[in-house]
Amino acid sequence: MRTPVVIDCDPGIDDTLALIYLAGLHVGDEISFEAVTTTAGNTTVANTATNAAWVLAQCGLPDIPVAPGCAVPLKVPLTITPETHGPTGLGYVTAATSTSLHDDWQHLWIDAIEKNGTDLHLIVTGPLTNLAQFRRDHPEHYAQLTHVTVMGGAVNYRGNTTPTAEWNFWVDPHAASEVFEHAPCEITLCSLEVTERMLVDPERAGALVDKLGAVPIAQHLQDILRFYFEFHEGNDEGYQAQIHDLLTCMIALVTVDDTELATTVAVEADSELMRGTSVADLRNHWGKPANAHLVMSADIAGAHEELDRAASLLADRARTD
Repeated sequence: MRTPVVIDCDPGIDDTLALIYLAGLHVGDEISFEAVTTTAGNTTVANTATNAAWVLAQCGLPDIPVAPGCAVPLKVPLTITPETHGPTGLGYVTAATSTSLHDDWQHLWIDAIEKNGTDLHLIVTGPLTNLAQFRRDHPEHYAQLTHVTVMGGAVNYRGNTTPTAEWNFWVDPHAASEVFEHAPCEITLCSLEVTERMLVDPERAGALVDKLGAVPIAQHLQDILRFYFEFHEGNDEGYQAQIHDLLTCMIALVTVDDTELATTVAVEADSELMRGTSVADLRNHWGKPANAHLVMSADIAGAHEELDRAASLLADRARTD
């Protein structure tokens, strides 16, 4: 049985690899790619939706529904990162404008929930703005979400945006705080201490391009990733890139081995100094029920093999089309 999946993302270079991976599983009949919705984060919501639709079309999936979601965070002004992901979010590439975007992202979620029930997997790789807004607008459907995986947070770990905060949680700290305070299920949380280990360098990028073969996205991938390599090198992290969102998708779909710990996670929203800081109560000081499965480790070598496998599925499809 194919696993139904909705991804809420903000492409973004690492989101792009996540979309390529999910496209491979979809054409391999391993998942049913129900929809893509986007938030503002790495770039504006107009750009993230355009980028998502373009990436899917370049993977041979122009019919997957794509819709832009919330354009700004719940309370704080929007901050984007052209210095990290490029002027429009895809490094040195600019996506062609899509004319087929859906205009109601919440209905895409509702349709997927009503169609698939508790089998639906929601993967969030951008700020949690859409998920928090969905809770406010459709609490009855929000409560039906039983498989939610989030990339975010620097849980009891150094941040990548401030000394203590990760980017997704920092962009919309109120959304992150609200979601974990009112979690619809025990959320699988993939935070920086694990996702930073998922690295792609030029050699791996070249091998991935070769695996993709005739898939159109392959001819753009080097220019997308090169910007990300340069950003990481400029931050003394080597000429390589951390691909957080791709690993998150694999953990969500249990296609890579990982270890998890049930715990209670909270996110600070209102402190200027500690904005977006995420904490796990590993010793149960708060005495609250667990709201998360915190990912503690993952099989990174296996994750690279899994990406290659998905790329081969896309390449096989391209050869037969």
